[in-house]
Amino acid sequence: MADAVDARRVCGMPEKAQLHVAMLALQFGYAGFHVVSRLALNMGISKLVFPVYRNIIALMLLVPFAYFLEKKDRPQLTLNFVVQFFFLALCGITANQGFYLLGLDNTSPTFASAIQNSVPAVTFAMAAALRIEKVRLDRRDGVAKVVGTLACVAGASVITLYKGPTIFGPAGTGDDKALQVPFLAAVAGEGKNWTLGCVYLIGHCLSWSGWIVLQAPVLKKYPAKLSVTSYTCFFGVIQFLIIAAFFERDADAWVFHSGSEIFTILYAGFIASGVAFAVQIWCIDRGGPVFVAVYQPVQTLVVAIMASITLGEKFYLGGVIGAALIITGLYFVLWGKSEERSRNTKEAIMAAANSSGGGEREIRSAKLASSITQPLLPPSSTTSDNV
Repeated sequence: MADAVDARRVCGMPEKAQLHVAMLALQFGYAGFHVVSRLALNMGISKLVFPVYRNIIALMLLVPFAYFLEKKDRPQLTLNFVVQFFFLALCGITANQGFYLLGLDNTSPTFASAIQNSVPAVTFAMAAALRIEKVRLDRRDGVAKVVGTLACVAGASVITLYKGPTIFGPAGTGDDKALQVPFLAAVAGEGKNWTLGCVYLIGHCLSWSGWIVLQAPVLKKYPAKLSVTSYTCFFGVIQFLIIAAFFERDADAWVFHSGSEIFTILYAGFIASGVAFAVQIWCIDRGGPVFVAVYQPVQTLVVAIMASITLGEKFYLGGVIGAALIITGLYFVLWGKSEERSRNTKEAIMAAANSSGGGEREIRSAKLASSITQPLLPPSSTTSDNV
């Protein structure tokens, strides 16, 4: 037993501490992606070219692992699966990333990150509407999830409809900032349509949540997560290329003009879609999906600090109030999910104690009963839900 515990130590650090360090590093990595994406747009990189290169890099990273690690788990590819992967890509890659970049172009990295905190609540609402998720208003966990969803909707509405006065901005004028950072073409969100940007970001969250809901039944029939992600990424590249063929006919848009442009695309592909993806899988497997989702608001805080320093981002009253409501709603939903998982596990243990066999399978089934766990990945079959 002691050997098993020691095996999970790295440089003398216990696994619990490793998880917290990994989650903090993950939030910094994703926060950097928000800022880097904004920098890419400010430098004039096309909103169609950027996701094409990003997903090509991600596909190159995923394919080898999917091919070698899931040889035994990967079912035969059929036309039915191809159609499902195509629509997963349309929702989870094309619409998701397209709306995100359009929204980011009109708002700012901080508020793009803040609105993303509503994804678990939106996913719960979608699953409840499709009767995948049961809404139990006679229990505390059910009430908490509904209240959290309403708080997220209220927060997103405030951010969209009420910008409000500036409550914080970097010292110095815009001209001073431009001199300090000459490669920035514009300060984040300045001179843009804020309301339209927020509508795009809501579309981004709806697409993301829809992808999570649609992915669950696909994974039941095709239980190879990396392969599903690879196929989805492949069709996402194809779809973006088709769209670009009609709307991005300038050949010069596909050429890199500086090292900064190359850096933004490499960061998006390798860090946000590669390293961060692997770290997140490990954290969900070891710490549970709720533990991972709890760290999401840390990303918003880190983005705010990074964007203020590198982009000279200003913070508006409406955005701060909306972000506070969304984060509050997120924790209500997560608390409700945690309570539901605990209740399901206890009920499964009691049922297993009264049955002659299949106890372990029933307990595991209860742990996976709910698919609305974390905004990036479907639930893991981990046996450790909390840290």
